[in-house]
Amino acid sequence: MAKALVTGSGGLIGSACSRYLCERGWQVTGVDNNMRQEFFGAQGSTNAVVQDLVHNVKGYAHRAVDIRDRQAMRDLLQNERPDFIVHAAAQPSHDRAAAIPYEDFDVNAVGTLNLLVAARDFCKESPICFTSTNKVYGDRPNYLPLVEKEKRFDYADGLDGISESMSIDQCLHSLFGASKVAADVLCQEFGRYFNMPVGVFRGGCLTGPAHSAVELHGYLAYIVLCAVTGRPYTIHGYKGKQVRDQIHSNDVAALFLQFYEKPRPGRPGEVYNLGGGRANSMSILETIDHLAAMGLTLQHSYKDQNRKGDHICYISDLTKVREHYTEWKLAYGLPRIIDEIVQTKLRG
Repeated sequence: MAKALVTGSGGLIGSACSRYLCERGWQVTGVDNNMRQEFFGAQGSTNAVVQDLVHNVKGYAHRAVDIRDRQAMRDLLQNERPDFIVHAAAQPSHDRAAAIPYEDFDVNAVGTLNLLVAARDFCKESPICFTSTNKVYGDRPNYLPLVEKEKRFDYADGLDGISESMSIDQCLHSLFGASKVAADVLCQEFGRYFNMPVGVFRGGCLTGPAHSAVELHGYLAYIVLCAVTGRPYTIHGYKGKQVRDQIHSNDVAALFLQFYEKPRPGRPGEVYNLGGGRANSMSILETIDHLAAMGLTLQHSYKDQNRKGDHICYISDLTKVREHYTEWKLAYGLPRIIDEIVQTKLRG
C-alpha cells in the first residue's frame, strides 16, 4: 500500500489531499497540531476536520507534530518513509504575519526546511508537492497595465493571466509573502541541488467547503459565511473591484496526485502557478452580485484603504501546468464552487 505524508492535514488543501488519496487506497499520515486556532482563534480551528478524518476516513492516521520541531520531523520521516509528501502546513495570512513575525517565519520557512532536510535524508526519491502562494510575487502584479471596468479591474493589454516568468524581486511582499518566498526557494533548491522530485505550486485563491475561513484568510468562504449568517463584511479598498481566481481544493489534490505519478524527471524544483484561471475569476462586487442572485444579501461596508501589498487583479496563467499535465482538468467551475460552499455554510 502506497504511503503519503500530508502536513497541514486539518487545513483546506491538506484535508482534501488526505481524503483524495485515502479514497484511492493510500495510507495517509496527517500532520497537524492545530496552530490555525492559535493564529485565528476558535473560528479558525481545524479540530473538527481532523476528528472527521480520524473517525471517518479509512487509511488516515494522525500525528499532532509541530513542523517547527526539527527532531520530531526527523523522527517522523525516518519512521514513516513515505512514498509521497504533500506540504500544505503554513501560517497562511498576509495580514496576520505582521503581528506574529517570528511564528510566521518559523512555521513557513523553518518548518519547510525541517521537512526538506528530513525528506532528503530518509526518502529522497519520494515526490514532494509544496503549496506556495501567489504572494511570492509581492505587489508586482499591481504594476501591470490595468483597466477599470464597471465591476472589476482587468489587464489592459489582453493578458490572460500571470505566468511563472514574473519576477519575485524588489517589490512589497508582506512578511507572509517573504516567509513563503524563503520556503518556495528552499523547495526549488532542494530539488535542483539534491536532485529531489519537488514541485512548487504557487496558489491563487484556494477554496472549498472545508475552509475554516476567517476575516484575515479565506476570502471566498468567508464572504459566503458572512452572507449566510448576516455577519457584516468590510471591503478594503480598490472599490471592491479587486479580482481573484478561485480553485477548488479537490482540483488541487487531483493535480498533486498527477505530479506524484509524473514528477518530470530531470527538471526537479519546477514552479507552477496554480489557480482557477480566467474562467474562475471574480471580483468582490461580482461575488456580492452572484450571492444576491442566489437570494443571499451581504451586509457590507467599505474602507478606502486597501490592505498593504494586496493584489488589485490576480489571475493565474495555467498554460505551463496544463502543458506539463495534459490529463488534468478543472472539475469545479465558479458557480459550483460557490454553491457548494453556500450549502455547507447553510448546514452550519
